Amino acid sequence: MAHVLLVESWVGAMSRLLPGAILEAGHGFSFLTRDLHHYLRDAPAGGGHPLLAARNLLTAETNDVPALLAHVERLHEAIPFDGVLTSCDYYLETVALLAGRLGLPGPDPGAMRTAYRKDLSRAALDRAGLPQPGFALAEGWTEVLRAAERIGFPLVLKPVDLCAGLYVRQVADRAGLRAAFDAVASFPVNARRQPRVPTLLIEELMTGPEVSVETVTVDGTTHVIGVTDKSLGGTTGFVETGHMFPAALDAADAEKTAIAALEAVGLDRGVAHTELRLTPAGPKVVEVNPRPAGNQITELVRRVTGIDLPMVYAQLAIGETPDLTRTDTGVGSAAIAFVLPPRAGTVEAITPWPDDERIVDSTLRGPGHRAGDASSNNDYLGYVMTVDERPGAARATADALAARAEVTYA
Repeated sequence: MAHVLLVESWVGAMSRLLPGAILEAGHGFSFLTRDLHHYLRDAPAGGGHPLLAARNLLTAETNDVPALLAHVERLHEAIPFDGVLTSCDYYLETVALLAGRLGLPGPDPGAMRTAYRKDLSRAALDRAGLPQPGFALAEGWTEVLRAAERIGFPLVLKPVDLCAGLYVRQVADRAGLRAAFDAVASFPVNARRQPRVPTLLIEELMTGPEVSVETVTVDGTTHVIGVTDKSLGGTTGFVETGHMFPAALDAADAEKTAIAALEAVGLDRGVAHTELRLTPAGPKVVEVNPRPAGNQITELVRRVTGIDLPMVYAQLAIGETPDLTRTDTGVGSAAIAFVLPPRAGTVEAITPWPDDERIVDSTLRGPGHRAGDASSNNDYLGYVMTVDERPGAARATADALAARAEVTYA
């Protein structure tokens, strides 16, 4: 039985899925965090907290990388680890460095940094000549305004080191640009109290459907598991309102582009989730995420293909070669649709959808939840997941059911 060190995690679905995947694979794990209460505040209803299954709950300052490397090296002598991983974007490079320090399997730390940092990945894709939007990098209002005038309105402003769509804004004019700039400037540290990089990314606004390519890379060879169809909405136009797997389209060009993007950032080992826009000029890279997809996409993949990507992620961390053989699950398509808040405020109640035999999972926030303004993927009020034996059919059902949820405010 292998022993995995899990360093930080997303508080939501992946914090539950990764421990479960490790245990289901027949292994154990210890959990290391700088703030245990960050996770205890999100205890799931109706069951035990996933961290109760940990062999050890460890605390250390995970934001001090040199000290953490030395600390984990000492821990490794007392409670040996066979692998180390994280599902939190802010610690992907740190975990790669830890794996290297302990002599354990893991991806190249430079590749993780390049993929996670949107400015570095744009530069790597540019050097490789891959299709992506026109872009510029800037710091400070004067530079941002000049860059925006070069790119041209409408455009997209992005912080280079945040995830979940935080502070990604579609901007129509100079006033909108200033508002977006001021909003991100008011957020000097991320959710894990790490100082933010001041560089901003200004991008050409791309049009066309958005998809993501789910892949597994082993020893430099990338295997495409499939392509996910994504729908977008919210107040910014970039909040993910739903997904369907597999996408009902010819995905060959998207798959080739995603594989080339992973090569460009140098990813040699791991599970990845690469987002693309299918523009009139062909697929263009939105971003490369060198970890399993969030928002339940991995569950959609599992229900259709039988491939459990969180488990594959854990297997790669301990040096196992995962079995990527598809199984006949009897499911032709699986979809999820999210309930977004109509506005910010305190939720009094949410009227759910009717029972439907095609629903395989669903959840809704309870009374008293403080809803956001639907400007990031953290603002969901709940979701409904459906399956269908027919390819391409699950999405319409999920969307229709989610649309029936009625939100009332206190």
